[in-house]
Amino acid sequence: MRNAERLCLAHFWVAFAAFLVASVLGTWQMWVRSPLGANVGTPGQYFMSVTAHGVAMAYVLTTFFIMGFGYFVAVTALARTLPGKLWGLVAFWISILGVVMAVIPILMGQASVLFTFYPPLTASPWFYIGLVLVVVGSWIWCALMIVAMRAWKRDNPGLPVPLAMFATVANAVMWLWTTAGVAVELLFQVIPASLGLVQTIDVGLARTLFSWTLHAIVYFWLIPAYIAFYTMVPRAAGGRLYSDTMGRLTFILFLVYSLPVGMHHLMMDPEHGNGTKFIQVLLTAFVSVPTLLTIFTITASLEIAGRLRGGRGLFGWIAALPWERPMVLATGLAFIMLGFGGFGGLINMGYGMNAMVHNTSWVTAHFHLIFGGSVVIMYFAIAYEIWPRLIGREHASCAPLRLQLWLWIIGMMVMTLPWHWLGLQGQWRRVANFNYADPIIAGWGPWVIVSLAGGLILLTSAILLIRNLYVLHRSPALAVARPLYALAVHPPQRVPAALNSFGLWNLLVLVLMLVAYGYPIAQFVIEPSPAAVVHRVR
Repeated sequence: MRNAERLCLAHFWVAFAAFLVASVLGTWQMWVRSPLGANVGTPGQYFMSVTAHGVAMAYVLTTFFIMGFGYFVAVTALARTLPGKLWGLVAFWISILGVVMAVIPILMGQASVLFTFYPPLTASPWFYIGLVLVVVGSWIWCALMIVAMRAWKRDNPGLPVPLAMFATVANAVMWLWTTAGVAVELLFQVIPASLGLVQTIDVGLARTLFSWTLHAIVYFWLIPAYIAFYTMVPRAAGGRLYSDTMGRLTFILFLVYSLPVGMHHLMMDPEHGNGTKFIQVLLTAFVSVPTLLTIFTITASLEIAGRLRGGRGLFGWIAALPWERPMVLATGLAFIMLGFGGFGGLINMGYGMNAMVHNTSWVTAHFHLIFGGSVVIMYFAIAYEIWPRLIGREHASCAPLRLQLWLWIIGMMVMTLPWHWLGLQGQWRRVANFNYADPIIAGWGPWVIVSLAGGLILLTSAILLIRNLYVLHRSPALAVARPLYALAVHPPQRVPAALNSFGLWNLLVLVLMLVAYGYPIAQFVIEPSPAAVVHRVR
């Protein structure tokens, strides 16, 4: 690191402070929905808590962590100073201002909209303006990442951009694309309505615009985990990356496939025809391709490491891996949760099965396993790996780190597996409490209590994370010299131009988005459908 240590640490501490608050709120929500806390709190307090939990997790934790990680990658992978550091500070403080502006209306009970943008529910305009400022800060970060890569390419003509930076810029480009949908919805529909400038909102159009952002944002959260899979895990395991080119292809496919598929969240909405929904089902199936490529490539990379460490036989390499290292352990645990969560996503993808589990606890379980499970546990591992490099101190022991990771997966599985079952039983989500006096709902009670136990384990893990990072700051100063990024089995001397530039892929994204969204949006703009129902804002 040369000039960005404090900038990175500021982003990380904000991210994990929000994460701890969100963990407390999430546990409280499970308690009040259980038979043990059925008479605690009011529905208004519950939905206020859900909104704060969602904003802290989905917007603050992710955006600040990804920006801080991007600055770290730009300096370490490119081996040069961060260009425009002053702009990085401007982006940080704009985002902080946005967070404060969004949190105040939430605490005042004026923004209990579940951190989504689904009219006719409307919040205080300051809530939306605050979140827009967070996005504006992230746009500055995107520009800095692109500038850093272009400067490196100018000074190193013909050489492939280091994979970690290539993936970071792919994420920045995707974020610029995907935020366009929600930006249009907020600036031209929701904010004018919340200010009282308009009296109606076309709900169908608003939901369609939000769906533009709704799924690709998950990959914005996910790509840092995949950067760790490809560039840090093989080195931590003592091996090499199986294929550098496969990694570049994976991040390009994330850029291409993830953007046009958000409308699969509208499978049950009447505003869109079956033809549009069928296209979304096909595009959603394509999204699984880069994940399958990653599972193959990283498994092959770990096998290389295991066999270099003496593993023999068909599966002997697995036991030979250094599972005592947090990065390796977190990867194995993340893959387990990714398997369960991915299976739930395939269920959601099918139109008929989606109709069965739509708006039930099944969807909540799927989301928490993918984001709260696979993504967040890799955020922990990344923090444990790069934090010593930021402050020049080393972990005194990895045992508390491993304990925290194990507690996280145990808590996540204990919490979400009952949600899957309850979803199949028809338990609805987005409600503050259940009437356990009802004989049918009473049978849900024991499973909800099990989920609460999982939430308590997760809260313990969250507290332990903060404790581990605090203890690291108290450790003796020590230069951390071990390598971070993995070498590939076949290091690329030159890569195809298409795999080293985003121009062609941005054009393909544009074409796919026109196919996926052009007709549905034009349908609303030209002549709002009666099925779209134009609601009066309350």
